[in-house]
Amino acid sequence: MKKYFVHRTAEVSKLASIGKGSKIWHLAQIRENAAIGENCIIGKNVYIDHDVRIGSNVKIQNNASMYFGASIEDGVFIGPHVILTNDKLPRAVKTDGSLKNDADWKMSKTVLKKGCSIGAGSVILPGITIGEYVMIGAGSVVTKNIPPFSIAYGNPASVRGKINKSGNKLK
Repeated sequence: MKKYFVHRTAEVSKLASIGKGSKIWHLAQIRENAAIGENCIIGKNVYIDHDVRIGSNVKIQNNASMYFGASIEDGVFIGPHVILTNDKLPRAVKTDGSLKNDADWKMSKTVLKKGCSIGAGSVILPGITIGEYVMIGAGSVVTKNIPPFSIAYGNPASVRGKINKSGNKLK
């Protein structure tokens, strides 16, 4: 008997690991060797690429995309339509015009630390670390690391203050 729930329309690789109490909803795709911790909620149409690591008690809302190289720690909130990217120099073709393959690009790791929140529609560029309990405002484009207990927003996102674990802004 399964100790997690997968909606009948979701695609979950047999090589993925899903923790107890997690729920994977409509049309989500979980690729091979992805690891999802306990008590997570993976919303409708979420894409989790191969080898992505997700801790426990994580909520990923509808239409978010987590690409190869993403590492998401415990208690993270990811709003709808968030994208965690992994390629600093994206190109479809090589200089000779031939189609690139997996061996032709370098993945950059993206890390979301414990308890952080990423607002709806945000894009996190490759090679970025978002610190513990950070709050990223909706629609932000994060181009540099954000230190723990910060609130950051904008395009490009910049730190606008400090917050506590609850997300309340400190004076």
